[in-house]
Amino acid sequence: MACKGEPKQLETTEQSIAVQKDTLQEQTVEVQEEEEPFLLSEENAIDFFFNYSKSLKDDTVKITTNLGSFTVQLYNNVPYHKANFIYLTTKGYFDNTQFHRVVKNFIIQGGNSDDKATADKRRAIGRYLLPPDAKKGYKHHRGTISMPSSEVNNPHMLASPYEFFIVVTKPGSYHLDGEYTPFGKVIDGMDIVDKINAQPVGKGDWPSINIYILKAEIVK
Repeated sequence: MACKGEPKQLETTEQSIAVQKDTLQEQTVEVQEEEEPFLLSEENAIDFFFNYSKSLKDDTVKITTNLGSFTVQLYNNVPYHKANFIYLTTKGYFDNTQFHRVVKNFIIQGGNSDDKATADKRRAIGRYLLPPDAKKGYKHHRGTISMPSSEVNNPHMLASPYEFFIVVTKPGSYHLDGEYTPFGKVIDGMDIVDKINAQPVGKGDWPSINIYILKAEIVK
């Protein structure tokens, strides 16, 4: 009786194995390829910011540094530069960058850093420049936030989108008018801007002690 029952037990085991294999095949899910991340470039940046600015209602950004915080309000009729600054803020780009250039009684310049993380963030967002927009009637008064031009192959003074500078000169630095794009102004915390400008600097106007932007955030 024992010998007669063994083949049936073997058949059952084989059927069980076959069922298990079929079940695994049915549960297999195809892995879809991930979409390529969106990158800004010279080819798409203008169209992107043009469309981005259409529905953009935010115009105020609070910048918190290790020396205190100040708030800037962006001009609505300088659409590309405003949209760019808001976009980079929402991406967290400015967080943990530095005020890397401080020129006494002239400007403070931020948005750069010698940290690898900053270069990584730029690569993740894209490589592009912005056209100058200096004919809207805005001047480089004290407290104006403006955008420097790129130093790389740039005869048309295209703006470097990842950096910005703020004028501290009283009453202003009007020799900059027409060459750079004012796109906003400090509306609160100018004393902190002055405090940053008062910090000791070394070679190349780089502050002797790092001045970090801890957080840039939209103010509703």
